[in-house]
Amino acid sequence: MNSFLIAAGCLTIIVGLIHSVMGEILIFRRMRQSGWIPTQGGSVLKERHVRIIWASWHIVTIFGWGFGAILLRLSIPSSENTLQIFIENTIMMSMFFASLLVLIGTKAKHPGWFGLLGIAIFLWVK
Repeated sequence: MNSFLIAAGCLTIIVGLIHSVMGEILIFRRMRQSGWIPTQGGSVLKERHVRIIWASWHIVTIFGWGFGAILLRLSIPSSENTLQIFIENTIMMSMFFASLLVLIGTKAKHPGWFGLLGIAIFLWVK
């Protein structure tokens, strides 16, 4: 096992978690009137803009966790075939959850969810 890859993978997952938690505390808490998804942008941002900013903020965490999982997996010696399958599945799931986040966060009004879902589907059916 490669301890540097383990450290990098764990740190990537921790940084993603801190990124989402601190964003919620420092930014989005003030933009939330009620409910789970913030909608208040003051006089500058419309609700749809706040929703996609929130979704995009948390996509960084989802992708960070995906990279972290890949780094942790790379720390374990294995055959190339099982490693490739793991990496493909990790990217597929990261894209799928990012798609759901944009879909829910923007009430399907931002087309990004469709592109992210398309990537996940192509990886799933390949």
